[in-house]
Amino acid sequence: MSYSTADSLLPVTLDDVRGAQKMLSGVARVTALEGSRHLSQMVGAPVHLKCENLQRTGSFKLRGAYVRIAGLLPEERAAGVVAASAGNHAQGVALASALLGVRSTVFMPKGAPLPKVSATRDYGAEVRLHGQVVDETLAAAQEYAAETGAVFIHPFDHPDIIAGQGTVGLEILEQCPEARTIVVGIGGGGLAAGIAVSVKALRPDLRIIGVQAEGAAAYPPSLAAGRPVSVANPATMADGIKVGRPGDVPFGIVGELVDEVRTVSEDELSAALLLCLERAKLVVEPAGASPVAALLSRPGSFEGPVVAVLSGGNVDPVLMQRVLRHGMAAQGRYLAVRLRLTDRPGALATLLGVLSVVDANVLDVSHVRTDPRLGLTEAEVELHLETKGPAHCVEVGQALREAGYTVMG
Repeated sequence: MSYSTADSLLPVTLDDVRGAQKMLSGVARVTALEGSRHLSQMVGAPVHLKCENLQRTGSFKLRGAYVRIAGLLPEERAAGVVAASAGNHAQGVALASALLGVRSTVFMPKGAPLPKVSATRDYGAEVRLHGQVVDETLAAAQEYAAETGAVFIHPFDHPDIIAGQGTVGLEILEQCPEARTIVVGIGGGGLAAGIAVSVKALRPDLRIIGVQAEGAAAYPPSLAAGRPVSVANPATMADGIKVGRPGDVPFGIVGELVDEVRTVSEDELSAALLLCLERAKLVVEPAGASPVAALLSRPGSFEGPVVAVLSGGNVDPVLMQRVLRHGMAAQGRYLAVRLRLTDRPGALATLLGVLSVVDANVLDVSHVRTDPRLGLTEAEVELHLETKGPAHCVEVGQALREAGYTVMG
């Protein structure tokens, strides 16, 4: 594939993306574009969800990985490929390699979720667990490449990867030609850069907004500095966009073609994941829900129709459980209270009766009788409750106090 044309200084062009689209025909799915009535009402304009969470391997990563590996020379294919990833890129490389008959080795952190490790192996890759964080895993993969001659497949910092991800943008224009805004999560920047290249070449008026997690937002300071800069210790539940430094290749494209980069909080990510599950009936990982989090954060600031790219759906069930509870708490639908009561027969039943009257659903009860902090006739109870929103939380607290209970937290 060519990386530039006479009329463009960008490392990836529309022709490159169109070539990638032909290459991916019959390999990557043309994922659905689903309307969301709930988000449309919030935003005040039509909102559509681009469901890359339903892509093969559960994310958009297959697109770029396949284009990159398919473009290797015969001698490079013979040497095999190597990648480092905690999940989505690993699976994309594994499946792309299997489809192309190329041997693949994938390094993953020792703490990578077991479902992602198993899926990567099932797609045909040799998985090696190394390091506690992705940076250590990445170093091990690059060392392996230097020792064996295997081609290192970077998750975002290569023109072929960006061209492959850009096919998402071409599909959006075909499925929603009237779109005015595309919202997409940004980690290293490969997906946002690819979409920007394909969309801006055909619809320069269409606005592209990137979204990062507040705890891993390397693009705002990088754009301000005019060069990629690192953020120390990036921290977010959205591991798919937990990248401490923008890629050199996508950074230049994002800086030139992406109109704005916003950040979202962990509470907003949790609420977005919960909304996707409840309202759209879609399982989406936190990184994939980041565009929806941006819509929730500032719903009146988007010109519609809006397309939000749900980039992936590979969420660990344990994390899903924690995030859903976090999202419910952020929406005032989950309440934890601790109180003391007299330790006598029927006291706990009386307490639960009070909660029943105000229609609070009890999820967990912790009942402690033996603790040096408690009086001889006291017991401490911690309750986890499912509620209907902030107003209902206030109602529950008021009912407990009126019944004579001292709520401690």
